[in-house]
Amino acid sequence: MHTTYFNWSTGKDSALALYELLQDSSFKVTKLVTTVNSHYQRVSMHGLRVDLLKRQVAALGLPVQYIELPESPDMDDYNAIMTTVTTQLKTEGYTHAAFGDIFLEDLKFYREMQLMEVGITGVFPLWKRNTKELMKMFLELGFKAIVVCANAKYFNADFVGTVLDQNVIDNLPEGVDPCGENGEFHTFCFSGPLFKERIAFEIGETTYREYPAPSKNAEAVGFWYCDLLAQ
Repeated sequence: MHTTYFNWSTGKDSALALYELLQDSSFKVTKLVTTVNSHYQRVSMHGLRVDLLKRQVAALGLPVQYIELPESPDMDDYNAIMTTVTTQLKTEGYTHAAFGDIFLEDLKFYREMQLMEVGITGVFPLWKRNTKELMKMFLELGFKAIVVCANAKYFNADFVGTVLDQNVIDNLPEGVDPCGENGEFHTFCFSGPLFKERIAFEIGETTYREYPAPSKNAEAVGFWYCDLLAQ
C-alpha cells in the first residue's frame, strides 16, 4: 500500500479525485496539502478564505498541511518552497503525491519532474477521462460545489456564486470545458459523500482582478471572484 498525500485545491476536481483514490486499496491517503497565499490568507488561485478551508478539511476528517506562498512569488521562489516541502514529506515516509489534474500535459510533466527530484511518484486518478462524464458522476454521487472564480473572457460577474448542477454544465459557453480544466472556472466543494457534514457559508461580495499578460503576445487575464464567508 502506497503512503500518499493529496494536493487539495478545495474544488470539485480535487473532491472527485480524492473520492476515486480512497476507493483504491493500493493507496493510503493520510494527509492533505494545500497552497495558500500567506499575505491574503486565502487558497491560491481559488481565493477561498483559510477559515473556510479549515472547516472543509475538518469535515473531510484528514489532517492538512499548508504550503504558505508569498504575495507574488516568482517561479524560482515557488520551486524552492515546493522542493523544501516535498523533501520534508519524503522524509515523513510519503512515496506518492496525488492530484486532480485531468489533461494539462505541461502541468502534469512539471509536477512529475519536481517530485522525481525527491523520489516521490505522482498519481492522477482522473487523468485523460472524459470531463463531461466526470461532472455527471460528480453530481450523481451527491457532491455539491459553488463557483468561486471565473475567467472574465467567458463569464460575467453573475456566474460566480452559482451552484453547479447538470443544467449549468449543459449550458456552459462554447469552448468552456465541463470541468473548467483550462482554468475557465474554479469551485468550492461544500457537500458530498466524503464529508461528515455540509459546510455552511454565505456569499459575500464579488470582485474583479486582472493579472498581467504571461507573455509579450498575450493579453492580460481578468477573473471574477466570489467571496464566501464561513457561518
